[in-house]
Amino acid sequence: MSYKATIRVFVDADLPGEGTLQLGKDQSHYLTNVMRLKVGAALLVFNGMDGEWLAQVSCAEKRAVTLSLTERTKEQTPEPDLWLIFAPIKKARLDFIAQKATELGVSHLQPVYTRRTIVDRVKTERLHANAVEAAEQCERLTVPTTADPEKLETLLRKWPQDRKIMFCDETLSGEAAHTALSKSGVKNEREPWAIIIGPEGGFDDSERTKIREHPNTTVVALGPRVLRADTAAMAAISLWQSALGDW
Repeated sequence: MSYKATIRVFVDADLPGEGTLQLGKDQSHYLTNVMRLKVGAALLVFNGMDGEWLAQVSCAEKRAVTLSLTERTKEQTPEPDLWLIFAPIKKARLDFIAQKATELGVSHLQPVYTRRTIVDRVKTERLHANAVEAAEQCERLTVPTTADPEKLETLLRKWPQDRKIMFCDETLSGEAAHTALSKSGVKNEREPWAIIIGPEGGFDDSERTKIREHPNTTVVALGPRVLRADTAAMAAISLWQSALGDW
């Protein structure tokens, strides 16, 4: 018997193959009270490690939904190893960054405090929740990891030696982004990269110097127009994906 599934759910648990999986209180509430799923309803589940599975609701209680896994619908496949480093901005636009960066294939979300950062608090749980929702909707098989905010200088001091940096310099001192990235290496979405986006008002001169002087930095320009921080992030991710990622 075949089942049509239109709902995808990320689960933070091992998927036991053709077995059963009991969901927690929050997801059980969502499926029974919000989505109105009944026993026998079909859905898709994934956990970022074991691919995507077709499941049926075998028990539907408000606080404890049990799923029966029936077949794997997608094998787990590699995704780009791309971090997004960004200064916190206002809540709605921060939600937008988490959602759209997930849709575009970012693997890690890292807020940083810079000298011109205006927003001084970030709810990491909210970032993660937005990333989960976006991953469920866009059919990717993983959810980006999220990190607590830290100072830009601290992050640069402990930067992994093998991770390259795409520095989006608002002074337009860099080469056009797609051209610069194409020169920096062969197309390989598994090569570790990070995109660094500045705050509203941009980096100050000392921060810009530290980033430019850091090993493995490619300085790029995102065009002649002044972009909002969230717009710049989406433009940069798209350009990286086109030049070096899985597009």
